[in-house]
Amino acid sequence: MFVGTHAVTTKVIRKWDNELFFTILNNINDVVLVIDSDTVIVYLNEAYSKVLGVPVSNALGRRLEELEPGSRTIKVLRTGVASSNNVGYLESLDMNVVGSTFPFYDNGKIIGAISIFRNVNEVVQLKSELEQTKGIADYLKEQLEQWEKLPHSFKEYVGQNSRLKETLVLAAKVARTESTVLILGESGVGKEVLARAVHNSSRRKDKPMIKVNCAAIPEDLIESELFGYEDGAFTGAKKGGKLGKFELANSGTIFLDEIGDMSLTMQAKLLRVLQEKEFERVGGTKTIKIDIRVIAATNRDLESMVQNETFRRDLYYRLNIVPLILTPLRERKDDLLALSKTFLKQFARQVDYELTLSPQVMSIFQAYDWPGNIRELQNVLEHASIVCGGDMIEIRHLPARFTTADGQYSSVQNKPYAVKENVARFEKELILLALANNNNNRTNTMKSLGISRRAFYNKLHRYGIKMED
Repeated sequence: MFVGTHAVTTKVIRKWDNELFFTILNNINDVVLVIDSDTVIVYLNEAYSKVLGVPVSNALGRRLEELEPGSRTIKVLRTGVASSNNVGYLESLDMNVVGSTFPFYDNGKIIGAISIFRNVNEVVQLKSELEQTKGIADYLKEQLEQWEKLPHSFKEYVGQNSRLKETLVLAAKVARTESTVLILGESGVGKEVLARAVHNSSRRKDKPMIKVNCAAIPEDLIESELFGYEDGAFTGAKKGGKLGKFELANSGTIFLDEIGDMSLTMQAKLLRVLQEKEFERVGGTKTIKIDIRVIAATNRDLESMVQNETFRRDLYYRLNIVPLILTPLRERKDDLLALSKTFLKQFARQVDYELTLSPQVMSIFQAYDWPGNIRELQNVLEHASIVCGGDMIEIRHLPARFTTADGQYSSVQNKPYAVKENVARFEKELILLALANNNNNRTNTMKSLGISRRAFYNKLHRYGIKMED
């Protein structure tokens, strides 16, 4: 039967003061849905339209089994087992709901079921976002803990760049093993510093680390330098012979710098030492066994050299067990200020006063590509500390190549009264300096500059300042 606009099956809802009954149901903020034994929807309160945004007429009289075949309401109808405060998903409406469902009985027989539920999409979304936020926070905490737990020897490597941190964390892990290490990077990025950190964090730290610059030793001498020689091995040989670098490093570490410059002949001999852990001195016949760890480094592209057959494939695979890649300075400019402060602190002890960089110098440093990497930065700052004669390093104290970098300094000299150009240049310099001083933290940078978020990002776009995400 029908009462007003409400469909009622008398077997499910017995007639008793219908007006009061429906008034109560329609004042409930949760959705109330009633189905009969054939899963036909026989009642929906007004909250259905408000909560789900669907007219009651669209669903009333239709079988729930057709609309939502996986519905918990149908399961309760079939099993007779009530369900309380359960979260479900309505596929037909793309909605998460939470509610309770109970069966109706007539003379011990189930004749229908009633569900009372509410839309919890926002709650589920919030929960998902909170879980994601927690996941990110846990990840960042783990990364920070890894960084903070780096052995003390790695603290010599100054920087907060994310790619640098990843390399240092990996280096700290491999340092505890006996694996061969291959350090890759351009000249001046600090390959020897990293090699020393790996050695000083290993079980061999109390033993020597012997460095060999493979590029600096003439081809006819490198074998005797590495493996030593016996008395009378060649003309000019030292009487009594000489120990090679491998013997000197026995029980410790040998650091083979610029290994990409080693000849194919020497590569073959080195491979044997790595595989067999033994060698003979030049002019000798006695096999010498060694216990040694090898750290190699190069600024060359060894993979290309392997393809061009200028570097042995088998040696490359033997060395490339754990590659550590050091980022060039031009790709980690967020570390420029920290590195500069470290070097200036060293040079301040030589000149007997504190040294700082002017905003203009910091701006030029940020714009410069640093082909010589950290070593070049160190040399530039040493030069500036000597010639400045005061505590503030200005553009004029830098080497000549910087005073015309990108025309910044010369434009000031040629157009000293060009207000717009000079104000814009100075504003860019202040932003770059603020970013550097705040370790690229955007929120803190905005506060220190005293500008809004919108103005900050507008200026970044205007001046072409790119920031690492």
